[in-house]
Amino acid sequence: MYIISGCLLGVNCKYNGGNNRCDWVCDFASKHSHLAVCPETAGGLLVPRSPAEIKDGRVITKDGEDVTAQFERGAINTFNVAATEAVLREEPLEGAILKSRSPSCGCGKIYDGTFTGTLVDGDGIFAAEVKRNCVKVMTEEDGPIE
Repeated sequence: MYIISGCLLGVNCKYNGGNNRCDWVCDFASKHSHLAVCPETAGGLLVPRSPAEIKDGRVITKDGEDVTAQFERGAINTFNVAATEAVLREEPLEGAILKSRSPSCGCGKIYDGTFTGTLVDGDGIFAAEVKRNCVKVMTEEDGPIE
């Protein structure tokens, strides 16, 4: 089973109420067991919501609100749901395809917290949780894959 960011599958869970639908990810999902997730909404954040970025280890919205607790809660809850679902399906967690640069799902590069589009090395809160649990993470920018 794969964990896939819902926004990549066309779910309108992005901060602005839209999505980041990616054709190759949708095609992949149609052929592989998967669970669509949005750790931000799982953490209690609404759609739409103010954009957020990670700065000094904290997740801060463009309006200055610290939403680190919601991001952390969403990351842990989402991973636990995915792990439980994999057990129920009697399938291994084969990997995750997550939204690049996101403060939740970004893998390898995330925005720097200045809301200027500047990227820095790092992982989003959920991507880090997935990696901590030894599941391979990639983004839509790493594909397509079979």
